[in-house]
Amino acid sequence: MIASAKQVSASRSVSRRVRSSVGSRKVGARKSRPASAVRKKQSGASPLAGRRAALFDRPIDYIPCRLFLRQDAEKLATVPPAAAGVPLARPCGDSPRGADLSPYLASLYHTRLLTRDEEQFYFRRMNWLKFRAATLRGSLDRRRATLRQIERIEGLLAEADTVKAILITSNLRLVVSIAKKFVDATNSFEELVGEGNMALMRSVEKFNFALGNRFSTYATYAIQRHFFRLSHKARQLRSRFVSDEESFKGRAAPQPDAGGCTVAQVEVLKELFARFLAELEPREQEIVVARFGFDGHPPRTFRELGASMGVCKERIRQIQTRALDKLRSMAADVRLEQTVGDWL
Repeated sequence: MIASAKQVSASRSVSRRVRSSVGSRKVGARKSRPASAVRKKQSGASPLAGRRAALFDRPIDYIPCRLFLRQDAEKLATVPPAAAGVPLARPCGDSPRGADLSPYLASLYHTRLLTRDEEQFYFRRMNWLKFRAATLRGSLDRRRATLRQIERIEGLLAEADTVKAILITSNLRLVVSIAKKFVDATNSFEELVGEGNMALMRSVEKFNFALGNRFSTYATYAIQRHFFRLSHKARQLRSRFVSDEESFKGRAAPQPDAGGCTVAQVEVLKELFARFLAELEPREQEIVVARFGFDGHPPRTFRELGASMGVCKERIRQIQTRALDKLRSMAADVRLEQTVGDWL
């Protein structure tokens, strides 16, 4: 009996070891399967992770507008104006001097100019699409965004780029008209057109359509400012590489300015500005005249005008800003910038 009990106890301990070893193998097998499955899942999700990273790293810049918060914002940004002309292309026969134009310049006249309502609609739609894309992206988890959500945002951004291309294409002729006035020995017409097109693209991104102004006014100022920078850099470059002969002769005689206004044109501008001033309030007139020296005296500072009028200099600055906004609005109404540009 004693021997048989010991044998039974030994057999039980051996069976326990066998069961534990078998169980450990099963547990190990169960653990190894999820690990391999996770690796397969991660390898399959790598393209999606790349698209997530590209989407969240992409900058989305837009011009904010209160219209985007209205309930009918999507309708305002989707339904074009009733008078909109579609398509934008027009017959090739409308291009002026078609025989004298290069193929590139002739192609610009195949796209008509946008009306004010069309221009507002396209800028509103482009920025609304970017606003929607930025809003949707902000509501997503960077690590859990689905493919469907990513494709929806990418579709909005792609459509915004299409609208941007329409705005750029319809304003390329503006670059050509401005570039013609800045051609010189250092800046060829083709180079200026290329630089102007880049400035035009930046202007489309930064134009605040909510103010109600025409884009051509804003773009003209931006392109001209870019051309002035190029001309200034070219003059600096020429001054650094003066030949030996010119160094003995001294500075070259200044070139006459052939692009100035005539005496009659200056008188017209004086009369127009006097009319603008007459429409300002008396205090606004006094500040504008004193600040810019239109009375023949040296320009006065905000502090000096504030002391003479009994107000702080910040109040003088506010009145000046209001007066200048009125003057800009009056100048835009009579298309003063375009008139002066035609003179020059």
